[in-house]
Amino acid sequence: MNIQLAVEYIPRRMHELGYGDQYNIRFRHFMLQPDEERKIEALNQLFLLIDPLDSIAVISDFGLYDSTASNVNELQYEHQGCIRIINYATTIQPVRFIQIIPKNEKQCL
Repeated sequence: MNIQLAVEYIPRRMHELGYGDQYNIRFRHFMLQPDEERKIEALNQLFLLIDPLDSIAVISDFGLYDSTASNVNELQYEHQGCIRIINYATTIQPVRFIQIIPKNEKQCL
């Protein structure tokens, strides 16, 4: 998913989930070491994978992105819950997400 498509997708998706325009957006750029696995807790947040690489897998409670997996027929760019990011490469790999954080009524502005 490219950034322009994500920017168009986010308002519609958040409206579908009942948040309207009550959310914050953060751009996240992780650098994974060779063979590194990183975990992210995103229980009430959405992470949209941007510009995925073949050497990266993203596994979450809501989906899987792993272009090397032979047992899946659809790759997911939207992730939520417990997210695992795995670098299969022998070199450092960048992994870029857009993080969408719904606002709650008690949040300071």
